Amino acid sequence: MLKQTYTIPQLPPEFDFDTLRILKALNKATRSLAEVKGRAPVIPNQGILIDTLSLQEAKDSSEIENIVTTNDELFKASFARDNSISGPSKEVAVYQSALHLGYTRLCETELLTNRTLVEMFRLLKNRDDGFRKLPGTGLQNNQGQIVYVPPQDAQVIEEQMRLLEAYINAESDIDPLIRMAIIHHQFESIHPFPDGNGRIGRILNVLYLTKENLLGIPILYMSRGINNSKADYYRLLQDVRDTGAWENWIVYILDIVTEASLITLELIEGIRAQMAHFKQVVRTEHPKIYSQDLINNLFRHPYTRIEFVMRELSVSRPTATNYLDKLSANENLGLEKITEGRNNYYVNMDLVALLSNGKT
Repeated sequence: MLKQTYTIPQLPPEFDFDTLRILKALNKATRSLAEVKGRAPVIPNQGILIDTLSLQEAKDSSEIENIVTTNDELFKASFARDNSISGPSKEVAVYQSALHLGYTRLCETELLTNRTLVEMFRLLKNRDDGFRKLPGTGLQNNQGQIVYVPPQDAQVIEEQMRLLEAYINAESDIDPLIRMAIIHHQFESIHPFPDGNGRIGRILNVLYLTKENLLGIPILYMSRGINNSKADYYRLLQDVRDTGAWENWIVYILDIVTEASLITLELIEGIRAQMAHFKQVVRTEHPKIYSQDLINNLFRHPYTRIEFVMRELSVSRPTATNYLDKLSANENLGLEKITEGRNNYYVNMDLVALLSNGKT
């Protein structure tokens, strides 16, 4: 049996988190995150932000685990209502569903519990077990060498997760952003699940910020920054285990929050501007079919379908088809009709470009 290589610390760890580097990074991250929270309500239907931004977060978070899909495949998979989608695209789309599930449970209980984490894991991996029961788990580097061995005993894993749950939901004098970094490290070090720990851990980050009221809704776009510095992410995780280098880890996570906040602010403003343009054109040039619900549909679903309009606007198939065909024929809107087999997709091209590249 593999031997555990790191003693999981008590929470909070014995470290002075009030260093100058941490406090400077914390100040920047706090101000940036507050801007995101304050700016998000410019999109009246918050479901638009949750759906669109969580989908791109799902793509980037999964890519950290080498689960790679294209935006085209992802947008189709996320709204598929059949079993036609499989492979990486389906796995990424299920990540979005797991985040939604976690947010729903948080709204219901105002707590982040192990039960919720297990539910998300089961949805993400399509299996019915939970925390690891069998020994033999070791984390490897790109050369196939084992660099870290988490707890192996099932009872130890259960106990450590019980303690982590208590810490997540307890009051503390430590700033919530610093606590998020501690919680993330502790979760990844316990490595409680047989698979999917990285993705569940990153969902836990944004849900924790929402729980602590640093975000109104779970929309912080953190995985892109982690993905761009993946080697640093794994190195700093391990440095804490090897040498107790908490300061470098905390500063890294705080800098990711700052970077993610700026990206998220740009996306919110981009979506707001695009919706305003879309609304003006439809009201002016297609007043008979204009409705806010129709605009919301086209921004909540970057790849919308006739069935989505039928369901969300409570209209017949001919009416929904008429709406989408008229709008896709208007060159001022950038709504492109794409036919694949028996499926028609109406693609909001400017929104897809914004989500994919951060710009129109």
